[in-house]
Amino acid sequence: MDPVRIRPMSEDDLPVAERVSAVTFLDADRLAMRAGDPEPEPPSPAGSRRWIERMRYFLTVDPDGCLVAEDTGGITGFAISQNRGPLWYLATYGVLPGRQGRGIGRRLMDAALAHAGDRPGLFSATAHPGATRRYRLAGFTLHPQMRMVGRVDRSALPPVRGLREGAEGDLEWMDDLDRALRGAGHGPDHRHMLGSQRLVVSADRGRPGYVYIDDGAGRPTLLAAADSETARLLLWEALASAREETLVNCITTPNHWAVDAALTARLHLDQEGFLAVRGMDPPAPYLASGHFL
Repeated sequence: MDPVRIRPMSEDDLPVAERVSAVTFLDADRLAMRAGDPEPEPPSPAGSRRWIERMRYFLTVDPDGCLVAEDTGGITGFAISQNRGPLWYLATYGVLPGRQGRGIGRRLMDAALAHAGDRPGLFSATAHPGATRRYRLAGFTLHPQMRMVGRVDRSALPPVRGLREGAEGDLEWMDDLDRALRGAGHGPDHRHMLGSQRLVVSADRGRPGYVYIDDGAGRPTLLAAADSETARLLLWEALASAREETLVNCITTPNHWAVDAALTARLHLDQEGFLAVRGMDPPAPYLASGHFL
């Protein structure tokens, strides 16, 4: 009899699930290290609190997509997915290193995909060999992602015009833009992000676009635009907000405009896992959020 069961996550599970996530992703980061990379570090106390608050939000909006794997020793894995209208996304997923290779990840993924039904879906995935095999068997196409890291050369940034600060009144047209690019709006995710991040939008409603900027980290976290030129302006604004080292990630090949912009700012190009999609193409011009896709 299998001692592991897959069950709905509850709010009481959040502290333990956060620890499982921290151990799982620290191990994955160490496995992915290349020569010269800094030693990966566990999340800070503030990062742990943010993880718990984000999972609490997902539990509030779509609790049926929040799952844990549990045995007699406690929680061994988790899969947090969300349905947003006709689109499904996987926000985070993992199994403790010592419990991998025993079918727990497959069962969690099967349960998350059952929640998706026949919706198209997407998520940002690491290059873990066991996980990527599971994603491919589940019918996902794996599009390599790039990232740009380093200190922005401010002398290389062009003047940026035609943008303004965003507000709640912009969310309706932002959802319309989302639907055009990825088949569904972000819905409540926009309000959640607006509560903690800076929103900058195009002032020209004929060329819509937006970017969320994490002012604390000095980096763009989600960007969408109707055309590449608008997307480039929004990315320039985000890069101008960077204080020290910055990061632009989730860059797929259809978004090469972002590569050109970040290289102009003297950032360094690297590779970072995959954007996994099923029943859809990678959105563009679009830089996905790792958490809200």
